[in-house]
Amino acid sequence: MRNFSLRDLYLSQLRDLYSAETQLLAALPNMAVNARDAQLKQGFEDHLAQTREHVQRLEQIFAALNEPTAGKVSKAMQGLVQQGAEEAGENKAGPVRDAALIASAQRVEHYEIAAYGTAVSLARLLGEDQAAALLDATLQEEGQTDEKLTQVAGKVNQAALQETAQN
Repeated sequence: MRNFSLRDLYLSQLRDLYSAETQLLAALPNMAVNARDAQLKQGFEDHLAQTREHVQRLEQIFAALNEPTAGKVSKAMQGLVQQGAEEAGENKAGPVRDAALIASAQRVEHYEIAAYGTAVSLARLLGEDQAAALLDATLQEEGQTDEKLTQVAGKVNQAALQETAQN
């Protein structure tokens, strides 16, 4: 068993985040297409633009470290994206599907919040202050996205409940 350094762990975490973000670039357009609630659809479209910025920030960090972005696939994000697609596909278009999309999106956000929080801490420990600032900016944006999803969920979940009661 190899004994990795803290820098190795940091790079592994960054590569996982890069993989996760690039997977989201592919998943978010599908989520937006499947959403019926206008606010949710717009939220997914806004988050897609934000995710592009997150990828650029990570690329900036890798360039400063003189390290490649490749080398890791985020299996956790693969699972979250797959699960979300399956749950959305199990429901006809409407409030219940939107509720499933929100649940999936929030699981993704919580994963990213945890991963970015770890990366910020490691960057600070390693004296990577510029990277820590970039990672922290993304962490804050992920938290804001989660809050927006929670707000939309209040309305969407209520509509899903009403739709279910009518059936």
